[in-house]
Amino acid sequence: MSKNISGMLKQAQKLQSDMVKMQDELAEKIVEASSGGGMITSKVNGKQELISITIDKNVVNPDDVEMLQDLIVASVNEALNKSKDLISSEMSKLTGGLNIPGLF
Repeated sequence: MSKNISGMLKQAQKLQSDMVKMQDELAEKIVEASSGGGMITSKVNGKQELISITIDKNVVNPDDVEMLQDLIVASVNEALNKSKDLISSEMSKLTGGLNIPGLF
């Protein structure tokens, strides 16, 4: 095996190791988003998992369930978008800004 290929393999192994470490770290990071002026708050981790939803009791109106549903969807989607941004930012640090298809 040539030195060049050997070096590339070492770099690939380091990248893989660094990615596993980054994924573990992302699982511990939590982003938060709210809607309805803070009436609904969603928390999502760096693995794109919904951790919690907090609903202010004043937004619960049995006569307007649609509004509550819309606020929940908006809050969760915003938290997921923040989580995606967090992942992209961490991935960019890891890959030096290179966009490598299939990594995230």
